[in-house]
Amino acid sequence: MGSAEVSPQMAFARFVRRAIDDAREERGWTVTDLATHTGVGRSTVFRWLAGDWQDYPELAKVRGFCAALDLPVAAAFRALGLPDVGPGPRRRGDDGQVEADVRVILQRLADPTVPAEEKHHIRDLLRYLARRPIRRAG
Repeated sequence: MGSAEVSPQMAFARFVRRAIDDAREERGWTVTDLATHTGVGRSTVFRWLAGDWQDYPELAKVRGFCAALDLPVAAAFRALGLPDVGPGPRRRGDDGQVEADVRVILQRLADPTVPAEEKHHIRDLLRYLARRPIRRAG
């Protein structure tokens, strides 16, 4: 990894640190208060701050964290390196289906009932697809 690249763990840790600092400054919240209001446990908040995770944080927890702090979820997703899964402009006829497929994959990765082995398989396949050469027609 080059020096200009930032891991999703580091980027998300920065996002969470800013959110905690703002909550402390603007609302007088401690990490315990933050956990109470966001529904994200203290240990999870500390793991996020430390960048101590292999599997992406549960997206429902990220959404709850952002909602309680009036933060844009899209900013958290960008910090995590995830695509914006909201509705967007469509360029080609199949974009809607692709967006739906991506949404399903992200939900599966965020679902705590999906086994870690399956999540690793999904990530490995996505890495393979992202890195393979594009074959041009013609």
